[in-house]
Amino acid sequence: MKNNLFFLCFLAVLGLSACQNDNAQEGVKEIKTGSNADLVRNPVSAGQPADSSRMARITFEETVFDFGEVTAGDMVIHKYKFTNTGKVPLTILKARSSCGCTIPEYPEEPIAPGEGGEITAKFNTSGKHDLQKKLIYITANTLPGETSVLLKGMVHPK
Repeated sequence: MKNNLFFLCFLAVLGLSACQNDNAQEGVKEIKTGSNADLVRNPVSAGQPADSSRMARITFEETVFDFGEVTAGDMVIHKYKFTNTGKVPLTILKARSSCGCTIPEYPEEPIAPGEGGEITAKFNTSGKHDLQKKLIYITANTLPGETSVLLKGMVHPK
């Protein structure tokens, strides 16, 4: 019972001290820049169909690469070539893999419509064996916002 009374007194003191600083916002200026929609070019709105004519499109020459058979410890490097088949510049925001043993590299500058580029996947096979499948996820200003390519093959122990 004493613990409950102590706890209630503690909460009351805490509540009163939190209300004493009502003027903390004094001197703070509010900067208005308009809505967030003015800052972000978003061709997709909730409840409306996507306007794909205002989006980039990433089209890969191949989405699956089979590197065949290698020995554990080998480095597998493959370049996935792509073209921006959309009508606006393609911006790749990030590329990540399904495993820390695979490192994707991608162009950071926008790719103009009709132009191409490549995403390089480097797979370190050390400590790996048997069938390996590594997905590389690409996040870009496309519809859908994330696409993926696959690197696969057989790794034999040394």
